[in-house]
Amino acid sequence: MFQDILSTIKNYQTIIIHRHQRPDPDALGSQLGLREILRHNFPEKTVLATGFNEPSLSWMADMDEVTNDNYIGALVIVTDTANQPRIDDNRYHQGEFLIKIDHHPDEDTYGDISYVDNDASSASEIITEFALETDLQLTAEAARLLYAGIIGDTGRFLYPSTTAKTMRIAAELRAFDVDFAGMARQMDSFPLKIAKLQGYVLDHLDISENGAARVTLTQEILKAFEVTEAESSAIVGTPGKIDSVQSWAIFVQQADGQSYRVRMRSKSVVINTIAQKHDGGGHPLASGANSYSLDENDQIFQEMIVAIDNKEN
Repeated sequence: MFQDILSTIKNYQTIIIHRHQRPDPDALGSQLGLREILRHNFPEKTVLATGFNEPSLSWMADMDEVTNDNYIGALVIVTDTANQPRIDDNRYHQGEFLIKIDHHPDEDTYGDISYVDNDASSASEIITEFALETDLQLTAEAARLLYAGIIGDTGRFLYPSTTAKTMRIAAELRAFDVDFAGMARQMDSFPLKIAKLQGYVLDHLDISENGAARVTLTQEILKAFEVTEAESSAIVGTPGKIDSVQSWAIFVQQADGQSYRVRMRSKSVVINTIAQKHDGGGHPLASGANSYSLDENDQIFQEMIVAIDNKEN
């Protein structure tokens, strides 16, 4: 299918690349890495990336200014986005042809071409493989972006999604002249306010007897620590550092005061089935959901407790 994608790219003068809302390093790495690859290999084409500029990830790259006219007769590519409601910039359907490239469970098959590889560690791994398999030339900038995406989604190669293939592809990127150690320091560091928020999370973590954990970050708490919702994602792995914690959820209250963004993680128990019941989804051990009341927060937590019990039994 990579050859079909390449042939389609060659047929279009304007290419606009989207990714998901609330971007993480893999969303930006795959989107902007692909932009760099296409700009380098097809300098005669107009290649644009659209979406919200996330301040905490501004060290990666910036988005382009994309007009409605740019979509006329354009090819649109969406990376790292499982379902259409999560696509950042809802103009994605205004192009002439749509391609989906993703590694999440294929719950929403959209696009004229849909390439989904659940075995890939990240969308950035897929984009790198696409370039290697189709003989598109990589650059140091593309390698920087794609490597950031891979290590972001694999937790620096610690998560189960890391495979031998992931390591081989990462090795191809490491061959370029990029300050990878500096990048690792960039991704591993955070402001003092995040460190203080981590302390709050550990002090207020509710842990069940069987290892399910949760914490709620209200709007008041976010304001007290001067942390945005996007910045609060930096603490999503904090509960997992505790040896007795098996699965956990971070409930982040939204501006409306009623709904919650739920970030869910697990060491071994499958949780994406829980997320799917609550307006969400994702990977088996890393998912997101939406809750619309405190009662639903409690329901999600109880479902996590049951999931751990069922696995143990």
